[in-house]
Amino acid sequence: MSSKIPVDVVAQPEFLGRHEGKFAFSYTIHITNRSRQGITLRNRHWIITHADGTVEEVIGEGVIGKTPALGPGKSFSYTSGAVIPTPVGSMRGSYGFVTDEGQSFRADIPEFTLHTPDAPLH
Repeated sequence: MSSKIPVDVVAQPEFLGRHEGKFAFSYTIHITNRSRQGITLRNRHWIITHADGTVEEVIGEGVIGKTPALGPGKSFSYTSGAVIPTPVGSMRGSYGFVTDEGQSFRADIPEFTLHTPDAPLH
C-alpha cells in the first residue's frame, strides 16, 4: 500500500568492492516530506533480490538507528549498505511513517539496481 501523503524517496547506490567472496554496496537514501504536515519515519521493509533469484527481506525499526521527524518540505538523508552474493541485484521496499496527527502510512522505496561496474545488465 503506498501513501496518499506525498513523500519522495530517491536512492543512489555505489559499488564498494568484493568482500569475502561477496559484493559490497553502499546506498544513500534521500527522503523528502512533500506534505503540509510533519511525519516521523518509524520502520523499514526492504526486499533484496539477487541475480540468482534469491530474495531477502529485511524488516526493522527506523533507519541507521534513528526515527527521523521531517517537517513539511524537510528532507533526511542517510547511507547504509548491503552485501550480496551476486554481482547484480536490486532493492525495493517501503518506509512506515506516522503523521503528527497520528495517521500511519507507508511510502514506497522505488526499486534500484546494485551492480558491479563490469556486470552485464539485462
